[in-house]
Amino acid sequence: MDVRNKEEHAIILDFLPNGYPFDNRPVHRKTAIAQAIGTKRFTLLELVPKKGIFLQPYEKIYIGEGKRDKIHHIMGKLPTGKLTGTAKKELEFVIKDIVDKSMEEFVDFFNKAAPLSTRMHQLELLPGLGKKHMWQIIEERRTDDFKSFDDIKTRVKLLPDPKKAIIRRILLEIEGKEKYNLFVDI
Repeated sequence: MDVRNKEEHAIILDFLPNGYPFDNRPVHRKTAIAQAIGTKRFTLLELVPKKGIFLQPYEKIYIGEGKRDKIHHIMGKLPTGKLTGTAKKELEFVIKDIVDKSMEEFVDFFNKAAPLSTRMHQLELLPGLGKKHMWQIIEERRTDDFKSFDDIKTRVKLLPDPKKAIIRRILLEIEGKEKYNLFVDI
């Protein structure tokens, strides 16, 4: 991950105050672990909190280069297979919340999406969008930029819910099921 794409903040998905249950080390050698997702590039991260710090699911924490108040260090990126049951259940809700809070960025994707090749466009990578919707979106954004998800739905007829399409695409990218990543840094 290059410096531009480093996560500054993350949302806690699960907190394990006694470390992973499958860790066979004695209790006094285990460290608390937090599983989190970055708020900019949806990077799944394994974090070690400072001693005596307890983290709550949905808590937003600072993980950037500066002084961190709750996180001691970042162990690294977290493969989806290592997510706890709780983290897997919370993942979609947290992504939905991040998309809601950063709506302008995702609406801007519809305004600026570009071709990937002569046969494929970024918009076609969203679940439920085909060539017909892609051309409608391109025609509408020539008139005026989209302002919200509702604006997109109103101006592009029979379009599946654009917010849900973005959330589904992010989940597919996190699971590693896509060739191209539009939103996730794996």
